[in-house]
Amino acid sequence: MKPFVLLATRAEDVPADEEYALFLRYTGLDERDLIRVRLEAGPMPEFDLDELSGIFVGGGPFNASDPLEKKTPVQQRVEAEFQALLARVVTRDLPFLGACYGVGTVGAFLGATIDRTYGEPISVVPVTLTDAGREDPLLAGFPDPFDAFVGHKEAISHLPAAATLLASSPNCPVQMFRVGRNVYATQFHPELDVDGITTRIHAYASHGYFAAHELELTLAAVRRAAVSHPARMLRTFVERYARD
Repeated sequence: MKPFVLLATRAEDVPADEEYALFLRYTGLDERDLIRVRLEAGPMPEFDLDELSGIFVGGGPFNASDPLEKKTPVQQRVEAEFQALLARVVTRDLPFLGACYGVGTVGAFLGATIDRTYGEPISVVPVTLTDAGREDPLLAGFPDPFDAFVGHKEAISHLPAAATLLASSPNCPVQMFRVGRNVYATQFHPELDVDGITTRIHAYASHGYFAAHELELTLAAVRRAAVSHPARMLRTFVERYARD
């Protein structure tokens, strides 16, 4: 099988390693078939797209809506690399699934309006499918609504006509969209389970997602409902797009 790639941007080793482990677990791939590239550590390789089955993008610390002067040189490099990659991916309609930061990368490429209007605290939210979402093969068999883990400072407030809206939540109108037939982005985290999000809550406690005194409240918020359905789309993505 031609491998998949996970493009990651987390600089902290513990959540970065756990993110990779979660993608391995829920895709069903092994390390040989899911190549991790830590973009915060160095430039993005020049991928031969003919030799890949597809691309995943994990979450991360970068906000596309931050003013240029607040973006580090690393963030500016990563954003430029994603623009170049997505120009190739979208043209070919190569299988691509970006989780959380996928909205920032694909959204920015499309010229979507990304701002802080619809940020969501770290929590579990009900995600409702659109008519297109109910018909999308990646979401086949999903309940409507389904619960998902979220936690983001920015979101898309206007989605261009080039994209198809697949899912929304009460406080965030763009939770998932598709470009063409095979390029997907989610605002929620399909790779997370409760242990994974607990690790991230502790790792990013000082990153402005919640106040210091809200740690226990935030931990309680992600345990209030069982979240199991979103991870299924990772296995479905692999089953749908893996190729020899």
